[in-house]
Amino acid sequence: MEEGTNRESLKDRHERLLAMRSQRRLLPDTDVAATEEDVDKSGLVPLFQEFVHLGRGRPRKLSLRSLLIGLQLCTQLHGGRVVLEKVTDILFFGTSPAVRRSLGVPEYPDNDKGFEAGYAVVRRLFHAMREAINPSPLPANKRLSREEATRLQAEADQEALSEREQRLARFTEFVLDASVRSLKDLLDELSDASLAVDATPIRTFARGLKTGGPELATDPDAGWYVREGDHRDPDAPGVADAMRPPRKPRKSTAAGAKKKSSLKKKAKYKFGYDAAFVVTRDSRYDEVLLDDNTPNPEVLPALVLGVSLDKPGHRPAYNGLKILSRLQARGYKPGYLAGDLAYNNSDPDEWQLPVRALGYKPVYDYRVDQLGKQAETHGANMVEGSWYCPSMPQPLVDATKDLYAGLIDRETWIRRIEARRPYRLVPKENEDDQGHQRVMCPAVAGKAQCPIKPETLNRGIQLPLVDPEPSPVGPVKVCRQRSITLAPAEGAKHWQPLEYGTPEWQKRYFRLRNSVEGYNGYAKNPLAEAIEASGSRRIRGIAAQTILLVFQLAHANRRKIKNWVETLALSGQRPRRRTHHRRRTKPLGSWTPTGYLAPTPA
Repeated sequence: MEEGTNRESLKDRHERLLAMRSQRRLLPDTDVAATEEDVDKSGLVPLFQEFVHLGRGRPRKLSLRSLLIGLQLCTQLHGGRVVLEKVTDILFFGTSPAVRRSLGVPEYPDNDKGFEAGYAVVRRLFHAMREAINPSPLPANKRLSREEATRLQAEADQEALSEREQRLARFTEFVLDASVRSLKDLLDELSDASLAVDATPIRTFARGLKTGGPELATDPDAGWYVREGDHRDPDAPGVADAMRPPRKPRKSTAAGAKKKSSLKKKAKYKFGYDAAFVVTRDSRYDEVLLDDNTPNPEVLPALVLGVSLDKPGHRPAYNGLKILSRLQARGYKPGYLAGDLAYNNSDPDEWQLPVRALGYKPVYDYRVDQLGKQAETHGANMVEGSWYCPSMPQPLVDATKDLYAGLIDRETWIRRIEARRPYRLVPKENEDDQGHQRVMCPAVAGKAQCPIKPETLNRGIQLPLVDPEPSPVGPVKVCRQRSITLAPAEGAKHWQPLEYGTPEWQKRYFRLRNSVEGYNGYAKNPLAEAIEASGSRRIRGIAAQTILLVFQLAHANRRKIKNWVETLALSGQRPRRRTHHRRRTKPLGSWTPTGYLAPTPA
């Protein structure tokens, strides 16, 4: 009797558990249809079809189109993350029978064997796609000896690897373009096409090994990323960091008093990749909130348009230029371009000159050792990115140096930066198709007065009087002539169209730099895409990491657009969601390399 009761109780429990397991929630057909349309519009399928479905051997049980739809559905359901087990569950068991038939998904029983069969189909197809766009000759998931890695790299077909690298870049472009397609018309209409480029570290799903050790890590394309405790690059400190006034000396400790131990912070190490991002942002606007504390509909959110992965610290100019060179072909106009010191300290032939040839207007900061006079041509001096009269007073040339040295205060620095304007060479005409430009002497342009050019004298005390230094060989070319021609290679490493430190420069540089740094933090949110965490991308190798990362970034773009639209007050209606509180910003013109001016008392 008791045995029968136990059997009935066990059967009842099994039935209840079975009922719980049978409650599958299928994705609505409309959601799948929207994703199908998105994938079809992206153009990825015809581009990569021939490299994945080779037309030989046993036919694949799943099409590339169906896999891409599954990948995108997975990002929508799981915060931007792509997990092949989840993709399998969505395609084979999470959609309606009608959808599975339309996608050509084979039917498998909804049990462990059926799932494993479906997972094998998804995994094989994903890795076939990955291999078709893999620019690395090194296999992942095994610890290669350095000798073996060197041999594989030497024997690799470099042309084939280059072609795969281009396919990988095209893949990222198509995925990101699809994520911003809803705003593309507004980007063309409202944005000033300014961009910011920056590299941020992301971890990979592998344990790093000693750099000089006998073996490579199981992700052989990754490397070590090193940052100090304050996240400042120790090899290239920025002006804003390195030019801070020295700390006040500590008070001497009284005799017999116990000294506090100071532990030196260790440098932070991460094993992974540098992800180079290009983010678009309208740099004309600062306050993006209206008086009712809602976003301005004409100021679009910052969005990522391109990404490229490489070992940390390797080829920043190459990776940034690889993205920029394709943007115009994708329909994006060139505008201002801000980058950190890793970019403007590149070789001019690798970064500065190609960027200008593409039509971008760079906005840079400088290292401490690059301040003051940077170049000279035809007698004109380049000072912190701009060409000036050779007779510009030395205190104006050394203004930023003197600020760092503590010889002048911040207010004096701002006045000296403003006092440089009359000495700047004035463009006479636009650059030609090769980048050459005619510029005028500032006295000829009516900005100053010069005794070498008597016709420029007696114009009033409001114009500065230039005091040329006598020379036994006579005036330099820029003083003898009314105008000179500047070649793009002259001063190319430091040239920028805006005068360093001026309010216009501050507006463009800081808005763009803050946007790309803000986007990095937005996508690294552990409650969202969490792109920095290695666990969010659990497939090794540069191709797999790029594929998984670009889907995360596409999800971040869509999330940002959705959140922005939800906070707009449109047609007299209140927004659906409140935006962030307005942050107080410092007024333009109050910045100096050593900090902001103290607010004046009311």
